[in-house]
Amino acid sequence: MGAGKSCIGRRLAAALELPFVDADKEIEAAAGCSIEDIFAEHGEAAFRAGERRVIARLLDQPTMVLATGGGAFMDTETRALLRDRAISVWLRADVELLLRRTSRRDHRPLLKRGDPRQILSDLIDKRYPVYAEADVVVDSVDGPPEVTLARVTESLQRYLDGTEPEAPGQAEAPAKGRSAAE
Repeated sequence: MGAGKSCIGRRLAAALELPFVDADKEIEAAAGCSIEDIFAEHGEAAFRAGERRVIARLLDQPTMVLATGGGAFMDTETRALLRDRAISVWLRADVELLLRRTSRRDHRPLLKRGDPRQILSDLIDKRYPVYAEADVVVDSVDGPPEVTLARVTESLQRYLDGTEPEAPGQAEAPAKGRSAAE
């Protein structure tokens, strides 16, 4: 949330001449309502189940850059799908950067449950050890998106060349044609 998945994902897709797909938008289209409404009416567990189904469907399509929601990679089944059929990229960001970015718009259901700083800090504590399993880890910076995009592009190239330091739990090179998931 706020790391730049959609912004950097769009730019990466353009640079790679691939389609860009935002999993959250696909989930909303499938459900016929907003993610905020899904959370409010059905709860997070129902949202995550739908998210898993949509991501599995998207990963069956031709190569794309896929931006997943912040909690998607936390789901064991979704993470396994991404590991098997995509190259995962974690855009790592510190709490200050996430706070600045998420405060710009008021559409984040998880941040409406209390103090945003505390919620983001708790999410970082819980999620970052799991996110570290991503194939590629890139620090998102507070500056022009092109700076983070260049970091992602360089890291992906090193990963594909086999010169990127191996992420924990990732022992084999990606299969050709896999999607890049953020």
